[in-house]
Amino acid sequence: MDITTLKSKKSLIWWTVIFTIFILLIFLPFYTQGYAVVLLISILVYVILTLSWVMFSGSTGYMSLAPAAFFGVGIYTSALIGKVFPFPITVLVGGMASFILAILVGALTLRLKGIYFAIFTFGLVMLIAYSLLFFEIQVTGTRGRFVIVMDYNTIYFYMLGIFMLLLLTTYLIKNSKYGLALRSIGQEEDAAAHTGVNVVGVKVMTFAISAFFMGAVGSVMATKLTYIDPFIAFSTTYSFMPVAMAIFGGTGSLYGPIIGAAILTYLEEILITKFAEVYMLIFGAILVAAILYLPDGLVGFIQKIWRRLMERNHVDT
Repeated sequence: MDITTLKSKKSLIWWTVIFTIFILLIFLPFYTQGYAVVLLISILVYVILTLSWVMFSGSTGYMSLAPAAFFGVGIYTSALIGKVFPFPITVLVGGMASFILAILVGALTLRLKGIYFAIFTFGLVMLIAYSLLFFEIQVTGTRGRFVIVMDYNTIYFYMLGIFMLLLLTTYLIKNSKYGLALRSIGQEEDAAAHTGVNVVGVKVMTFAISAFFMGAVGSVMATKLTYIDPFIAFSTTYSFMPVAMAIFGGTGSLYGPIIGAAILTYLEEILITKFAEVYMLIFGAILVAAILYLPDGLVGFIQKIWRRLMERNHVDT
């Protein structure tokens, strides 16, 4: 069996597994209780944020702490226009608002490198949150807004649709010349520029595409929150958790961030329920241990163990 045939069979197996999982996810709300759907919504939110973050930062090596900014823009979009426009239009507008914001921010800041870019993106979250708070208190005389509420099944299916579109987009980018350009930027940006890659353009466009999905999922999530204010919408948790989840799962594969986000979201739910007073301490200790002892993430660790077992079996035979 040649390498091409082996790769084709491996790809076929993976797509079969993915298709089966999606079928199960589509029919799951009809056969589970309400809490399970709520938990799946939380998992999908962080999976989408994490995979969107990896689309840009995992390939280029730029540490973006802006997910909360784009997520919050999507949330406020639902609060502002959700009562006027049909919900699919609201979700699209939320994604496009984040896309445009990322284009503007990226064009100005993606010439920065290292810690400077990370600091700026985190500052962007704080700037938007406090600017909105000032506007609401000083101009409108209110704080926060109410959002149209939707049933959990509808929210779940919108989340699942966004996730499917994100997964397809990520796969197409990763396996294209565009994805190769991204990886070359991550490995050696100057060399990529010398080979003809439009470094700034590629970074800005990828940054904006990832922001679109963050904004879209924020628009859907708003209908679950009912009431929002700047500190709810632009909570820094939505910036730091995707980074932690991507590192925990491993950024070297498409499914690593998904697994990391799913496991840590479920773990957080258990810890909040059973150890409410110390759950952040336990959660933080788990993340520190993962960073120290799983440098390639959980998926990388499993792959390493699998290779060692295969090598040992090969030696024994």
